[in-house]
Amino acid sequence: MEQKILVIGGTGKTGSRVAKNLSQLGNDVRIAGRKTKPAFDWENPDTFDAALKDMDRAYIVYYPDLAVPGARDAIRTLTDKALKAGLDKVVLLSGKGEKEAEACEQIVADSGLNYTIVRASWFNQNFSEGAFLEFILDGAVALPMPDAEIPFVDADDIAEVVAKVLLDDSFNGETITATGPRKMTYKEAVETMAAEIGREIHYQPISIEEFKDGMKAAGLPDSYIWLFSYLFEEVLGNPDNQEVSHDLQKVLGREATDFRDYVTKTLTTGVWNQ
Repeated sequence: MEQKILVIGGTGKTGSRVAKNLSQLGNDVRIAGRKTKPAFDWENPDTFDAALKDMDRAYIVYYPDLAVPGARDAIRTLTDKALKAGLDKVVLLSGKGEKEAEACEQIVADSGLNYTIVRASWFNQNFSEGAFLEFILDGAVALPMPDAEIPFVDADDIAEVVAKVLLDDSFNGETITATGPRKMTYKEAVETMAAEIGREIHYQPISIEEFKDGMKAAGLPDSYIWLFSYLFEEVLGNPDNQEVSHDLQKVLGREATDFRDYVTKTLTTGVWNQ
């Protein structure tokens, strides 16, 4: 049955993919963001009602991250308004191993709405669509936490999971942990990309303080610096967050996309040839 689905963050890494998947499945999708009509702005709750109007379900991506101050209040306000607007179900994208994000998950769970939580590991696409793309183009990836083993997950896989659990009520009340099929250090990831791309790319381990100093020198805002410091220290620094989950296989009936396959697929886009 066709659903009217709101995709908050519908132009982002996962949101754009979720919107495409849902549309291809015959659903009526409304993409919500600051520049859409109706507009949706996390910093302006007055915009929530128009975006939620006449929707059946919603995919929620909080920008920049559920760990930042203000996220809990915003998620509480949104879910309260969603319940009043008559939405039946929401799916929240959360971060694997983020205590602050888990507080937001609980707000969704207590909202009175049907829900599914999707906890994601670090995205493969950070290297091609996000914060680390410039490093790859420069041929030098300087990042902290060299010993962290990360089960990088593909954004296409996350989007497929989200579309599935949004439409399938058998996943109501569940928390799905989405990871890739294996753990990799940054050095291993960079070496894989270098081999597949066919040029030299070096990984340089640095301290958290050096990383923060680099972000400050680049003129990034304090909130951005705090968030990345938190994600490196609190999330990647926790061994529990470095575990591989097989939830994705349970939902999709197939293995998660391997990092090497992500690199091969991304090569065809030419994004690393700039």
